[in-house]
Amino acid sequence: VDAAAAADVVVITVPYAAHEAILESIKDVVQGKIVVDVSVPLLPPHVRTVHIPAGKAASLEAQAILGDGACVVAAFQNISAHLLNDLRHPVNSDVLFCGDDDEAKDNVLQLIEAIDGMRGVDAGPLVNAVAVEALTPVLLYINKRYKISGAGIRITGLE
Repeated sequence: VDAAAAADVVVITVPYAAHEAILESIKDVVQGKIVVDVSVPLLPPHVRTVHIPAGKAASLEAQAILGDGACVVAAFQNISAHLLNDLRHPVNSDVLFCGDDDEAKDNVLQLIEAIDGMRGVDAGPLVNAVAVEALTPVLLYINKRYKISGAGIRITGLE
C-alpha cells in the first residue's frame, strides 16, 4: 500500500488469484493515478487455455473495483515474465495496451517505449482487454508446443 501511495503510476503484477485483494487494499491510495494492470486471468494448472472471468477481463474488474477516480490501462499481458525480468536484452515485441483515458494511455506508451525493443500499440478502449488478456494463454501454449520461451506479438503493417 505504501508503494502505491508513493507512486505516480502504479503497476499491478500479481497472480490473478490475488488480483481482487490487492486492488481492494490500494483503492483509496490510487485515486487520481494511472494503474497499469498486467494481470491475466489464468487458472492453474490450466494456464494454456483461455479463461474469461465474470467481469470479462481482469483489467475491467480492476476499473470496477478502483472506481472512476483511477485510470486503469491494461498493458504488458503478452510479454513473457522472464523477458521482463531481464531488461539487459531488447524485448523485441509489441505491447498491446487498452484504456479509456487518452492521457493515461499516452503516459503508459512512454513507459512501454522506454524499454529497449518494445513498441506500444494502442489496442483501443479498456473493454478490448478481454481479447488482449485472452492471447496470453495462447502464447503460453505456443511456448510449450514449440519448446520456446518468450513467444510474443508483432503487429505487421505499422511504420
